Amino acid sequence: MTEAEVEAKKAQESLQDRLGQVVELLHRHKLVEGLTQRQEGHHQDRVEQLVHRQHLVELQAKLDELHPADVAHLLEALPLEDRLMVWQLVKAERDGDILLEVSDAVRETLIADMDDQELLAAAREMDADALADLAAELPRDMVHELMEGLDAQQRERLRSALSYEEDQVGALMDFAMVTIREDVSLEVVLRYLRRLKELPGHTDKLFVVDYDGVLKGVLPIKRLLVSDPDKTVAQIMAIDPVLFHPDEDAYEAAQAFERYNLVSAPVVDKNGKLIGRLTIDEIVDLIREESESEVLNMAGLREEEDIFASVWKSVRNRWFWLAVNLMTAFVASRVIGLFDDTISELVALAALMPIVAGIGGNSGNQTITMIVRAMALDQLTTGKGNTLRLLRKELSVALINGLVWGGVIGVVAAVLYDSLGLGLVMVSAMTLNLLLAALMGVLIPMTLARLGRDPAMGASVMITAVTDSGGFFIFLGLASLCLM
Repeated sequence: MTEAEVEAKKAQESLQDRLGQVVELLHRHKLVEGLTQRQEGHHQDRVEQLVHRQHLVELQAKLDELHPADVAHLLEALPLEDRLMVWQLVKAERDGDILLEVSDAVRETLIADMDDQELLAAAREMDADALADLAAELPRDMVHELMEGLDAQQRERLRSALSYEEDQVGALMDFAMVTIREDVSLEVVLRYLRRLKELPGHTDKLFVVDYDGVLKGVLPIKRLLVSDPDKTVAQIMAIDPVLFHPDEDAYEAAQAFERYNLVSAPVVDKNGKLIGRLTIDEIVDLIREESESEVLNMAGLREEEDIFASVWKSVRNRWFWLAVNLMTAFVASRVIGLFDDTISELVALAALMPIVAGIGGNSGNQTITMIVRAMALDQLTTGKGNTLRLLRKELSVALINGLVWGGVIGVVAAVLYDSLGLGLVMVSAMTLNLLLAALMGVLIPMTLARLGRDPAMGASVMITAVTDSGGFFIFLGLASLCLM
């Protein structure tokens, strides 16, 4: 089969199909291995060798066909035992690329399975910016040994990348870039590019610097290709590019990439000297990680969790907000206990009060989701003056929803239990609880942000606690006042 035919075959197979083939090979290998272990006689060793040679070689061939990101996806989808078996079959020269692609939780299990020499070999294949991403997972003495093996330029780049916090631009910047002078012709630039083995990934522009390395502008590749080769770089370069400083917030940079449709952008120091660049692949990873973090925080998970992590590790990750939820549920139960006499005399209240609490919790979660999203997109901060207007808007929405849907369930309650008073209590309780949910849906994330915490952290648990306890108190309190 020719190389072109192989590529065509790969293109026809979906990623899921190829991953399914790997899982099937793992299953067959384990099945046959289990059978051979139950055999007796001098042929057993030979059979086991044939099984390993047949299935593992085929499995390794499948892994070799996959992109490092696809192998990473496969490793994340496998239980620990199968994951480590597949990891042992990955070629050593691909270890570094795959380690950079897997999630932090899965990377921890893979590194734990590698000895120091394997880790050093994988790390030595990486550039300074890639090594900086992995350094936090490596022993300190190993990082020191790796730095000693780098040349002076790479060592300085690694130190620079490690000096920034993970949410700063400097921690994400890439050092692989093409620089040119402004006084040369485009023909010279084109000849220079042809002599390079390849361009760095995501190169959509060249960076124009002076002899001191100070950024003067950028030359978009599309301008280079369509302009007169006799013109100089200075004549067609963009002199006001979007640029970043290494200590800027990475999430603000991500918003700029989205706003200006950037593929790459220069990073300069306080003197305007070019020190690196940001690329779209790092920004996409940052956005994905931030999105996953918000989802976890909303559910009260304290950190990213390997789906196949040990039971004890998962328990440690989840216990805190479950404990908080238990305490708030106990508070809600005590609120109900205050109205035991009322409930015993009007049993219909027991059937209706979960509706008030449930609708309030759903409405509050909707408000919190909108607020957290607005804060993530920098449309709303604790320092902006539009908070009060937003609060009024959310309270207005809650009032209308409360009157409309409270009216609907109020009519139903009045008809079912033949009590106009009960229907009016349902309308009032629903409206008041939705107003409470809207108020807390704005205040909870805003307060967390003011305290320097993630506005999504446990927000779903807190809003549910407030709307449950508040909803029960409002509904049963109104029923005690109006119906007894």
